[in-house]
Amino acid sequence: MARTTTRRPTGTTAEEVPVVGPREPCPCGSGKRYKLCHGRAARAAASQVVRRPFEGLPGETDLVCLREVVPAATATVRTTAEHGAQDVLLATVLPLARPGTRRSDGVAMVGLQSAGSSGDPSRDLAAALLAVLDLAPGEDLDARPAVTPATPRLQDVLDLSHPLTVRVHEGFRYWLAEGEEPTGLVAESMQRADAAVVPTERLTSVEGAYWCKVGERTHLRWAMPHDEEALLDALARLHAAGRSGLGEGTRYVGAFRALGVVVPVWDLAPDAVADDVEEPAAAFGAALAEALAVTEPLTADERRARAGVVSRQLTLR
Repeated sequence: MARTTTRRPTGTTAEEVPVVGPREPCPCGSGKRYKLCHGRAARAAASQVVRRPFEGLPGETDLVCLREVVPAATATVRTTAEHGAQDVLLATVLPLARPGTRRSDGVAMVGLQSAGSSGDPSRDLAAALLAVLDLAPGEDLDARPAVTPATPRLQDVLDLSHPLTVRVHEGFRYWLAEGEEPTGLVAESMQRADAAVVPTERLTSVEGAYWCKVGERTHLRWAMPHDEEALLDALARLHAAGRSGLGEGTRYVGAFRALGVVVPVWDLAPDAVADDVEEPAAAFGAALAEALAVTEPLTADERRARAGVVSRQLTLR
C-alpha cells in the first residue's frame, strides 16, 4: 500500500503552527494528532539544553551565582520598551518555591531557583517574568508557564543597557512589602528558609564573587565568564607559580561548572570576613588577566598543574 503524506499549508513554518491539546488534530493539516506531529518537534526543542543560558546578559556571572549558590539575594532588571520598560526583581527564592509573584506593593518578582519546564533557564525565566507582569498586586504565579520554541528568552525581554543591581540579604524579608507581616504558609516557609540560610556577601572589588560561611568553614566562590579552556590554562599557570591563593591562610580547592560558567572556589581562614578578601581578590583578578594574555604553550609544570585543576572540577548544571 502506498504511503501518503499530508503537508502543512504552503508558507506555514513549524514556529507558526499554534499549540493545541496533545490529542487534538495538528493545526498544520497533516491529519495527525498534535503530539505525534508538530508537538513532537516542540517537545524536542523544549528539552534541548542550552549550555550557557545567561550569556550576553548584564551581570551574567552574578545571575549564575544567584541561581546556583547564593541563598538569599535579589537583582533588579528592567524590561524593554516593548514590554513596558518595567522594573522586575529577580529573587533567588520566593515563598513556597513559587516561580513568580506580585507583592502587595506592586513589585513584580521572579524566582531564579524554581524548577523550569525546559532545558533553557533563560526561556523559562522569561516566560515567568512575562506572566508576572500580568498579575495584580497580591497575586501569585503558582506554576511555571509552559514554553515553546517561540517563547522569548531573557535576552529578548530585558533592556540590556540596564545594569544588574544585586543585593544580598540576611534572610527572606524581601518576600514582603515594607511593614507587611507574614502569615500562614508564607510565615512557615520564611521561618524554615531563614533558619537554613548560609551567611553570604558579594565582593565589590570584582564581579561574580561571593564570600560565604558554611558551618566552621569559610569560602570564596567566584564565577568567571572566560572561555573555559583559556581559564583553565591561566589557573594552571598561576597554580604552578604558587600564585593561586588569595593570601595567607587561603587555598585554591578547585572549581565547578554552573550554567556554562566555571566557578573557582577557595578555602579562606575560618575567621575571614568578606572585607578581608577584597584586596587579594582584586590582585588575583589582575594576575589572572595577565595569565589569560599569555599565548605560549604550557610548560611541563604548568601541564601537571592543569591536570590537578581539571581533576578537582565538579559540574553542578
